[in-house]
Amino acid sequence: MTNKSQNIILKTENLSIGYQSKKAQTIVASNINLALKKGELIGLVGGNGIGKSTLLKTLTKVQNPLQGQVFLNKKDLKNYTNLELAKTQSLVLTEPIASKNLTVFELVALGRQPYTNWVGNLSEDDLSIINKAILQTNIEDLKHKKCFQLSDGQLQKVMIARALAQDTDLIILDEPTTHLDMYHKAYILKLLQKLTKETGKTILFSSHEIDLAIQLCDSMIVMSKDGIVNNSPCKLIKQGAFNNLFPKDMIVFDETTGSFRVTK
Repeated sequence: MTNKSQNIILKTENLSIGYQSKKAQTIVASNINLALKKGELIGLVGGNGIGKSTLLKTLTKVQNPLQGQVFLNKKDLKNYTNLELAKTQSLVLTEPIASKNLTVFELVALGRQPYTNWVGNLSEDDLSIINKAILQTNIEDLKHKKCFQLSDGQLQKVMIARALAQDTDLIILDEPTTHLDMYHKAYILKLLQKLTKETGKTILFSSHEIDLAIQLCDSMIVMSKDGIVNNSPCKLIKQGAFNNLFPKDMIVFDETTGSFRVTK
């Protein structure tokens, strides 16, 4: 029988996240115990200001935990060098890219930087991985366009392709559907769902699209004032994890439909 722990890509133990200054420590959330499995699409949801970005920054070593540990492939995150981490975990942020004058192919090719020499020469294997990422994200027709010519939705697909080209076990995206219309929000999340199944990679994303995440994710992380829980969408609904995400004077969660509705 396969040991379930072998399928855990990322794990946290008694993690506390927040900010440390010379004068004080600000705890955003504590006692966080997560176990993200290989080949799953995982949605991180919660209200504005609850700490989703802080959690992602801590899971990607952008900032240090206040307490507890983060393990990536059973190795403590603090023991990873930057190069080792870049070969294991890729990150897609909402910040504008440094140069939109790059072509789509050039931007996707940046995902191979952890594997190329300082000159950045691409091997045949690199080119094969880049072109496969372009195919997997359906952006072949954009390959030679400049990034400044792309819509927000197209650029988001290119950024996902770059993360695929980086060829890591774990891909983390911070609000990948920001600035997109409803159709493209669903398109991007459906694309992420397809990629987890095709590649076997673990994909974690934060989002305000809770209804879509419930429909598409294998598991979810729900952050609220009551704490942080991690489980399948169905089990989270049964646990009432979505009931207290927002004040009930405006929005309530309907457990029968698995979606939020405005109160009358």
